[in-house]
Amino acid sequence: MKIERTVLVHLNKVLGQYLISINQYFLHARILKNWGIEKLGHPIYKKSIQDMKESDDVIERILLLEGLPNLQELGKLLIGEDVPEILKCDLDREYQKRTTLVDAITHFEEVQDYVSRDLLEKMLDESEEYIDWIETQQENIELMGLEVYLQKHLEK
Repeated sequence: MKIERTVLVHLNKVLGQYLISINQYFLHARILKNWGIEKLGHPIYKKSIQDMKESDDVIERILLLEGLPNLQELGKLLIGEDVPEILKCDLDREYQKRTTLVDAITHFEEVQDYVSRDLLEKMLDESEEYIDWIETQQENIELMGLEVYLQKHLEK
């Protein structure tokens, strides 16, 4: 099935954002585990796995459309050096992903590629849930203070 080239461009942009986030979230989860804050790192680790599965879906869609998935254009990872910075970096990454998803969804609607649109709408819903989770963690740090927040997330 051949389709308009711009669809493949948008799908590859989405794929690129997800490949970055997989690595960033995985590294953050491992950093947190190393610091003994595995309880906080676990949802971040799960997010990296979720992004890997969603990347696989995008790759399959690109191949179905007779395109070539671009796994070489990897952007910069945003790596935090403490918990608040890790959360901020992941939130920034998720905002970038959301923007890319919204742009692609809008384009797919215009060119009437409803299958690609539906795939990315599911990914957008999941992205917005993760944004909400990170913002909640940031609010909890602000309300409790960092020390109390971290104590609640230490290994038991």
